[in-house]
Amino acid sequence: MPKKKTYYSCQQCGYESPKWYGKCPDCGAWNSMLEEEKTAELQRAVTISSGNKPRSIKDIKSGEYERYNTGIEELNRVLGGGLVKGSLTLISGDPGIGKSTLLLQTANNIGNKYGKVLYVSGEESEEQIKMRGDRLSAQCENVFIVSETNVDIIEEHIENLSPAFVIIDSIQTLFKTSLTSAPGSVSQVRECTNDLMRIGKTRGIPLFIVAHVTKQGELAGPRVLEHMVDAVLSFEGERTQEFRILRTIKNRFGTTSEIGVFEMRQEGLQEIHDPSRVFLEDSSAHREGSVVIGIMEGTRPILVEIQALVSETKAVMPRRTAVGVDVSRMNLILAVLEKKLKIPFWNADVYVNVVGGLNIDGTFADLGLALALISSCKSKEFKLDNLLVVGEVGLTGEVRPVALCERLVNEGIKMGFKNIVVPLKNKDKLQSKDANIISVASIKETINKVFS
Repeated sequence: MPKKKTYYSCQQCGYESPKWYGKCPDCGAWNSMLEEEKTAELQRAVTISSGNKPRSIKDIKSGEYERYNTGIEELNRVLGGGLVKGSLTLISGDPGIGKSTLLLQTANNIGNKYGKVLYVSGEESEEQIKMRGDRLSAQCENVFIVSETNVDIIEEHIENLSPAFVIIDSIQTLFKTSLTSAPGSVSQVRECTNDLMRIGKTRGIPLFIVAHVTKQGELAGPRVLEHMVDAVLSFEGERTQEFRILRTIKNRFGTTSEIGVFEMRQEGLQEIHDPSRVFLEDSSAHREGSVVIGIMEGTRPILVEIQALVSETKAVMPRRTAVGVDVSRMNLILAVLEKKLKIPFWNADVYVNVVGGLNIDGTFADLGLALALISSCKSKEFKLDNLLVVGEVGLTGEVRPVALCERLVNEGIKMGFKNIVVPLKNKDKLQSKDANIISVASIKETINKVFS
């Protein structure tokens, strides 16, 4: 009998220690160290052939990966063009956000095009998945459903069925009988993922694995889980809202800057091919404190409305709240406006919101955010109708150029905007007869041109 030893592992980050800690020394989580046992001679699965030999990079043939068309264009976009054979994809999101709905629709499409699909559920019964399939009109006879949590039995099902695609829902429910720890523990998640990776790579089967998230919205389980898989997708949105956004956190076969936009309906997730029109459907950009900005999500230009509310307060510490915008970026803009334009915000609460629930990364929203704050603080409306704002703000108050500005301007013209504010250094590459292109070099110049 192999010797067993006891150790303590953090259920948040996977840190291992021979003794118990109340607070994890690595990630700082409290009461997350659980006792586990492991054998000293644990045989790990081998995922590469022992016959491989080092070769020169010039002698290795380069080729495109063979991809499956999932039948969902927004999902194909996020994956980099489709589902790569033998790839391991991890998808996470809040409970009830629509992960299982998206995967069942994908399974139905792949089953109709490429052959058998195995849907392994460790949380729902087969009858529950059937009820969801009836609602989504996913009735492909090539989709096979099984409720199982033992990885060894799942491997037997894959060998017998020889599917073209496998879905695991979810990784936290699986277990290996050779490990004594409970399902969902660090060691179980790590070993089960390693087994699934071996199965997918050796047989050329793409696998989709659902993972739980923590209260902070981060991927639950050890960080090594993200390094083992080929792609990590995050499904975002509020359950009370109908729009969902699929983001790529990691992708070995494509870019990580693309997003997919969906709308949750009774019949399932519907693709949104023109997100700008959706985000501006009920726009109130003609009112004070509200302006439309252009941002880039990967190769896709998107126009969204950003709103600001500046309200005088008697509190010693004014509130600074931002939804969809980085709070530190908002504080930076406030500091520039106070220093360069002498606009007082020290005695006011500031609230910023991006309409539609989109989270903005980067500096595309700087100039639009500054104008929305000024408009709300001074209670002034913009003198220009159909106004679109694009630009980055520097610490000295200058308006700096942004990348791919031409695409944003073209998207604005397509959406019917007649007045478009752009940085001066981007003006040379922009020519349009359908819109008034306004170039600005500083915030002061921008205020003189857009406010009455």
